[in-house]
Amino acid sequence: MNAPQNAAKSPPKTTVKSDGPHPIDVHVGARVKLRRMILGMSQETLGKALGLTFQQIQKYEKGVNRIGASRIFELSNLLDVPIQYFYNDYGDTIGGELGSDGAAAGDMFMNLVNSPEGVQLCRSFSEINDPQVKKRVLDLVKSIAETEREKAPS
Repeated sequence: MNAPQNAAKSPPKTTVKSDGPHPIDVHVGARVKLRRMILGMSQETLGKALGLTFQQIQKYEKGVNRIGASRIFELSNLLDVPIQYFYNDYGDTIGGELGSDGAAAGDMFMNLVNSPEGVQLCRSFSEINDPQVKKRVLDLVKSIAETEREKAPS
């Protein structure tokens, strides 16, 4: 039996090939992690405040699971940051500037955020209230980095 000639053909199935999480999801997750760690908050504590498990928070922080608009709003309140905080510096992480070693500035930032020393540095720096002291600390770090660049083999 032949199919009727006026029967609509179903459109071809298309699949979107994914090579992993979208870069903005990774960036937003990293910003959640950074702020949570600066506040000294555990994944479990944040998860409980949102009605989620710590595993779900891990997936958010890695960018594996996308964070919806309502959840971003909740996170901004819980982490005491404006919503824009989660998107700050996004352009720098995607095809942005290159560092002295040729790595993208965003990669260098992510490496810092994901290191225990980077988290400690950010947490301690955020506790400094005096703008002059903050500037001197930043100048010191820049000076040390410049010395390290000069010592590095070409």
